Amino acid sequence: MPTPPSKRNYKREYARNHASPTQRKQRNMRNKARKKAGLKVGDKREVDHKRPLSKGGSNGRKNTRVVSRRTNRRKGAK
Repeated sequence: MPTPPSKRNYKREYARNHASPTQRKQRNMRNKARKKAGLKVGDKREVDHKRPLSKGGSNGRKNTRVVSRRTNRRKGAK
């Protein structure tokens, strides 16, 4: 019989993942790209970075485009 899943420690996850200086910088860059594209929070479209920020991409006009949420999230799946 499989063991039940353990409860997530959200505080530890945040401290380990979201609060690091690198992640904070990348989140700031994603927010800037959304604002620059004129998208509001809750909009069904997203800003797609053709070359991801984690791979050295930028927020420049040539590297971003506005796409549907489905298109953006399916980008890596094949």
